[in-house]
Formats: sequence, structure tokens, C-alpha cells
Amino acid sequence: MKILLTFLLWALLLVLCWPVALLVLIIWPFLVLLSIPFRLIGTFMNAMLALVKTLLFLPARILGYRD
Repeated sequence: MKILLTFLLWALLLVLCWPVALLVLIIWPFLVLLSIPFRLIGTFMNAMLALVKTLLFLPARILGYRD
């Protein structure tokens, strides 16, 4: 659904202002490449927070607490 909506918005932009639509089509892969480091940082931070949560709840798990 998200891909279809994106395509429809791009098609609307193509009809209204085709030079901008073509520029977006050319620049989009570079924006995806630039976002890769931020995705990696986000994944790393998610893993670190999961590790901290696990360490904080470790004593309760050892003592047998279950939700």
C-alpha cells in the first residue's frame, strides 16, 4: 500500500511539474545510500538498549519472577 501511494504521489508530481519529478527520481537512490549509516546507528542503539534492559532484569529472572 505504501509503494502504491508513493507511486501515485510521484505520478501526480510528474503531471504537475515533470522536471521536479525527474529530479526526485534521480536523487532518490542517493538519499537511500545516505540513510544507511543512520539505520545502522539506530540498529546498534536498539541492541544496546535491549542489552541494558536484559542486564537490569537479570536479577529478577534469576529469582524466578515471571510476567
